[in-house]
Amino acid sequence: MTRLISAGRDTVNYPDRGATAHRPLPAGYHHLNHRTRLGHGRAVFEAAGTAVTTFRAHRTSGMRVRADAGAVRPGSRVVVGIGVGPLRIDAPCEVVWTAYEPARIGFAYGTRPGHPECGEESFIVDMDRDGTVWFTVTAFSRPNAWYTRLAGPVVPFLQLRYARWLGHRLRKLATAA
Repeated sequence: MTRLISAGRDTVNYPDRGATAHRPLPAGYHHLNHRTRLGHGRAVFEAAGTAVTTFRAHRTSGMRVRADAGAVRPGSRVVVGIGVGPLRIDAPCEVVWTAYEPARIGFAYGTRPGHPECGEESFIVDMDRDGTVWFTVTAFSRPNAWYTRLAGPVVPFLQLRYARWLGHRLRKLATAA
């Protein structure tokens, strides 16, 4: 069941809460949609779904994640650390929807005040009818800080690189299970 947190709560810093759950993505943002084949079968699906919804996939990709709950749920607060040492940037987010379904597991988080970007990103593991397991990252974002505005087109490039890296790391986690 996909569960969207109430749109009446103003804890994110953008007006399009939950937009990664449907298409089209809102105008006025950079859009990202990247899909990675993870493998085949229920075991791969379940391992990948668990790694995504507990932030294990994020952590093994090199991100520092501080979350207020074990498995994601709507309303969970998350701070993702981007960078290294004194160049680390904390990016506060809130889980805006979750999906815990027989062939679909994942979530989306939205940016909160203090995040260098403004927008939303979803991380979904799907299993096709033939048993093929996929990981999809979908996002819409725009700069929210002087340094992300200054970086211009580098930020979308880095977001795509990270989506690819996250898919690569998740494939290794899921197939090792």
